Amino acid sequence: MDLRSGSPYWLLKSGILHHYPSLQRNTRADIAVIGCGISGALAAYRLCQAGYSVIMLDKRHVAMGSTAASTSLLQYEIDTPLHELAAKVGLENALTSYRLCIEAIEGLGKLANSMNDNAGFSYRESFQFASYRKHVPDLRKELELRQKHRISSVEWLDAGDVKKQFGFEAPAGILSADGAEMDAYYFTHELIRLCREMGAEVFDNTTVTTLQHHKKGVTLITEDNARVECSYLVIACGYESEKYVPRKIQKNHSTYALVSEPVEKQYLWHRNALIWETAVPYTYLRTTPDNRILIGGRDDDFYNADRRNKAIKMKRKRLELIFARMFPGIPFKTDYAWAGTFCSTKDGLPYIGSIPERPRTYFALGFGGNGITFSYLAADIIAALIKKQQHEHAAVFSFNR
Repeated sequence: MDLRSGSPYWLLKSGILHHYPSLQRNTRADIAVIGCGISGALAAYRLCQAGYSVIMLDKRHVAMGSTAASTSLLQYEIDTPLHELAAKVGLENALTSYRLCIEAIEGLGKLANSMNDNAGFSYRESFQFASYRKHVPDLRKELELRQKHRISSVEWLDAGDVKKQFGFEAPAGILSADGAEMDAYYFTHELIRLCREMGAEVFDNTTVTTLQHHKKGVTLITEDNARVECSYLVIACGYESEKYVPRKIQKNHSTYALVSEPVEKQYLWHRNALIWETAVPYTYLRTTPDNRILIGGRDDDFYNADRRNKAIKMKRKRLELIFARMFPGIPFKTDYAWAGTFCSTKDGLPYIGSIPERPRTYFALGFGGNGITFSYLAADIIAALIKKQQHEHAAVFSFNR
């Protein structure tokens, strides 16, 4: 699957940070992880911490799939609003999902704190504005539900407040205290470095073609006929994981993003908060450590690499126009433009855990706009399940929910 195209900012900024050999020999480990993006790296890190021997495999170079194209907004707000999620999965499960995402942001911050330049991690407030007046009642309902159950510290901004603090016109919005941004590409490379220090082996340019499940383990066979014997397998290859699941659990989409040249103002809007809207699909904005502006969105409800790639020029113009209408006083000249694939699920939640068809195998599928925070949760849940421990929240994200 062609997961991205164009010029992803973080990949071009940092380049190929590390490279690893392809697997050319038979080997074994306690646990094999397919996928060396951020999901696989987080899972491998937790498993290495737990004392397991881990081998990581990826058909590309490390972090060169969706991770390289990630816009890396870290939000506890799931794509499905809390009041809608409660109707789909029950109030307690919905509240748990939101609270766990707040904890995930904090956990990611602690990990990033041990890395060079904090892997671009910065805590940010998150502002969701009503795209249209007709969205205000539901947004108000969302605010009241979060306040009632103490989900973050949230504040209502009316039209005047939005204009004063953010400088653009919107009917109303919710300003939330808990959010962050990071450089997922650099973070993943640093996390894999830490895994290797704990003994993990890493092989890229290695395509797994066959999985053989046994009573006491799994055998992986690569296209070069190398074999990996493991007691457990973790599948964390993101949107390409669908081939390992015998039923449809995801819907593929195409999304687009731009990054500007650096701008002079230190604060472009209220504390350089993350910005997004209630429309579906939504437009979102953040800044970068070198004072660039990222704007993304204009998603298409399809996955087709050729159509997506041809659309980049048109999507670039539309996103530039959206920004100019929101912030006519801030210059925006595109420096990087790219497109990528993302997936949605029936309720906006990830799929974490196992399926009967693939014994001794666990999936870390952080689909949706919260892919990074979901991947953090998946790493904790899978580590507990492999250790034969109960995880009190595993059922919330299971395949049979």
